[in-house]
Amino acid sequence: VTFVPVIMRRLNRKKALKVVTELDAFPKVPESYQVKTSQGGTVSLLTFTLIAVLVVSEFMYYRSVVYKYKYEVDADIESELMFNIDVVVAMKCSYIGADLLDLSGTTHMSSADKGFQTEDTFFEMTEAQRQWLQKRKELYNLHEEWRSLKDEQIDNYRLVHTPMPKRSATDFSPNKHPDACRVHGTMNIKKIAGNFHITAGKAIPHPRGHAHLAAMIPKQEYNFSHRIDHLSFGNAAIGTLNPLDGEMKVTTERNQMFQYFLQIVPTSFAFAGGSSYSANQYSVTHRERVIDHSGGSHGVPGIFMKYDMSAFTVIITQERQPFGGFLVRICGIVGGIFATSGMLHSFIGFIFDIIFCRKKKETGSMSPDPTRTGSSLVNTEPASLTADMGMSGSDSLRLTTAEQ
Repeated sequence: VTFVPVIMRRLNRKKALKVVTELDAFPKVPESYQVKTSQGGTVSLLTFTLIAVLVVSEFMYYRSVVYKYKYEVDADIESELMFNIDVVVAMKCSYIGADLLDLSGTTHMSSADKGFQTEDTFFEMTEAQRQWLQKRKELYNLHEEWRSLKDEQIDNYRLVHTPMPKRSATDFSPNKHPDACRVHGTMNIKKIAGNFHITAGKAIPHPRGHAHLAAMIPKQEYNFSHRIDHLSFGNAAIGTLNPLDGEMKVTTERNQMFQYFLQIVPTSFAFAGGSSYSANQYSVTHRERVIDHSGGSHGVPGIFMKYDMSAFTVIITQERQPFGGFLVRICGIVGGIFATSGMLHSFIGFIFDIIFCRKKKETGSMSPDPTRTGSSLVNTEPASLTADMGMSGSDSLRLTTAEQ
């Protein structure tokens, strides 16, 4: 009696295993029924090669970094940002004035203790400076599309944050006086539109802004050829390309006006490791013309940089591909290629079988029939059979002909 439950459990287990076996969607074919051909081996080799190439490329894509961009309205309008400038003008420092004026009426003038500072220098560059400028131009030419606000990230370029090499003591010739002025410095400004300009004459303040004493400067001393070594807003951003860094303009006109129109866009970076920082990108367009009042071209000769803040902020997030998605794509690649290659191999084999079978039938129909000699028919019935049926040879021949 005690063995009955054990036997029943074994029977139920066998029934369960039988049901599971019936549900097998992957039936196995014995090796004795498998036929291996050279065509199948060739297809298998091509299939494995394609799978290996796609898996490697998918792994490289999984290791890559993806940048996602999001745009929001900039609600931070009370804070200030830094204005960083380093420009060399082909005029003596005593002949020019540099200052910044914003829409609120605030004026920032050049001074020795704060704001923008002036320094006598040479407009002609040293060999190291020329090489720096040439590399900078090559970088801009290779990545001109990265001047847009969307694709400003540049990886593996140390030159982006390498400043212009400074002149050493041996670079100053004792027999040659400085012919240029370097205007550089950092100033905290409000997040509103403003105008930084360099023109002839020192700036003097007055109730409605400021004015430049240009009447005391001889016209033959005017030369607003310039080189912008650096111009940025806020802190330096990793891998960011400032459009005006390395910009150089040379003119032979005395009354030349250079205008730069800058659009500043606050940008936030969030890396995959968790770190983040904020910066300010900007796009720029420029215009230059000769001031000729008699010809209708009015204005003041000089260098004018007009900037304005964008109402939107860009949030750039660095993300990596999830491991689960990588596994799903790998399974899709392997399974898809195996299924597709199997179907293609079967279809090509089917086409070849049809072609070769048709050729065999055509060849067989053209070969002579061994049972026929000319137009006469041969009696294939055994003699004993005709004798037993009581038929003569002619009767047997007629019967055979009728049956055929």
